[in-house]
Amino acid sequence: MCISFASTYNQVWVRKNFDVELPSPYPAEAFPGYAAPLIVKSHQSGRVACGLAEFGLIPHWSKDRKIQKHTYNARSETIAEKPSYRTAWKSRRFGIALMDHFYEPSYLSGKSVRTSIHAVNGEPLGVASIWDTWTDVISGEMMTSFSLITINADEHPFMKNFHRPNEEKRTIVCLKPQLFDDWLSTTPENAHQFLNHASMTELQ
Repeated sequence: MCISFASTYNQVWVRKNFDVELPSPYPAEAFPGYAAPLIVKSHQSGRVACGLAEFGLIPHWSKDRKIQKHTYNARSETIAEKPSYRTAWKSRRFGIALMDHFYEPSYLSGKSVRTSIHAVNGEPLGVASIWDTWTDVISGEMMTSFSLITINADEHPFMKNFHRPNEEKRTIVCLKPQLFDDWLSTTPENAHQFLNHASMTELQ
């Protein structure tokens, strides 16, 4: 599970990969309920945009934001059926969260050590996400929120080293740059083909 990450401020990389500008301001580190940059794509016009969204998806039917404590990660195996995500999944609301690195607990020393995980090439990470919009019933404000999609990491050469011993290993899907547009453009029928180790950039 990924509960926090360092959002990227690398405008050059974002412009190169998505031809958009980063929004501002936003916190350097994101936890559930914090704003972070998210890439989305219109399936009508094909336009790609980058905006701020809250980490932790709030489904359209939620009465408040408390659900964000439970929806910051979405399991790929159940994402299409879970009430929190299924509408967004069917609506093709596939996004890419932008970060420099993320944190996971390592227990190699016998204790939980918060560890920063980066791309081997030193570039920012584009992480497969799902997003939705929600309207605050009190203020009437509409906001966008997202979850990072996770997959099993028991066989991943690097990510299998994290989380508690004897627990299932999980990892977010840090996409290879050549797959960014394919992920943003995919359909519910084809999306799972990107949610695997082969789609991921090399991590360290």
